[in-house]
Amino acid sequence: MHELGIVFHMIDTLEKVARANELATISRVSLNLGEVSGVLPDYLLDCWNWAVRRTEVLHDATLDIRPIAAVTVCNACGRTYGTIEHGKTCPHCGDADTVLLRGNEIEIDTIEGC
Repeated sequence: MHELGIVFHMIDTLEKVARANELATISRVSLNLGEVSGVLPDYLLDCWNWAVRRTEVLHDATLDIRPIAAVTVCNACGRTYGTIEHGKTCPHCGDADTVLLRGNEIEIDTIEGC
């Protein structure tokens, strides 16, 4: 379960942000999570809820997970398509010369605190 490692890294980052901005507490964090990031949102949330209770700054912080759809572009025809539905083969021209544009992100988007 690599979700716990991701949560520990997020907590380290958020504690640094809190110190740099003189925040006593962080109450809410929004996370952009790509649908092909390899991270399971339910596991991530469970790990988050367990880990933040062990910190001062994030003790009762909530985590809002915002899904980012995976989109791929075909280098042959230049069109984009949903990665989950079609994988690496372009549904428009059938070519496999494709590149993932978005959908593998794990990004802290917003932080609320005081």
